[in-house]
Amino acid sequence: MSDDETIAVYNARVNDYAKILGDDVPSADLLAFMDAVAPGGHVLDLGCGPGNSAAMMQNAGFQVTATDASEEMVRFARDTYGINAKLALFDDISGTDIYDGIWANFSLLHAPKADMPRHLAALRDALKPGGMFHIGTKLGDDVARDKIGRFYSYYQEDELIGLLSDAGFVPRTRRKGEEPGLDGTVAPFIIVLSDG
Repeated sequence: MSDDETIAVYNARVNDYAKILGDDVPSADLLAFMDAVAPGGHVLDLGCGPGNSAAMMQNAGFQVTATDASEEMVRFARDTYGINAKLALFDDISGTDIYDGIWANFSLLHAPKADMPRHLAALRDALKPGGMFHIGTKLGDDVARDKIGRFYSYYQEDELIGLLSDAGFVPRTRRKGEEPGLDGTVAPFIIVLSDG
């Protein structure tokens, strides 16, 4: 993510966002991801936000690399959870066969649609053979800004599955739901867990 307005919102609302994510009990989606990744494996938390998921994965014995485009999110993750989070954009992710799992939970939806194939290809390269890839995104069409100024690319289920398949991922499970976000709007979403 390199959208300055979106990053500014996250910088300004880091405490609000941390409260929305709730306590430090792993969600069913995080548990499913951790169960699928090799025990003690190296995990990339791409767009780690305040760091609670990275902390839960680290506490479960995984080696975690956490990145975010928001300086305040990185600071919060370090100060609150002791996570060695790093400031990085999606384009900063490179390398081959590094991670046993990649957790991209509602982060890549801030990238322009035209960039998504490139980002997914880089993530697929960075994932070890047999690694696991988790992605969460909002359902819909086109692109838009929400009520508080964050940029979103929305995807329909078939569109997202096609992008994942084109990048070399093999979708394993998918789950749809809806919940309120930082802007207070209840929005539909999809979560897909894929084999690399």
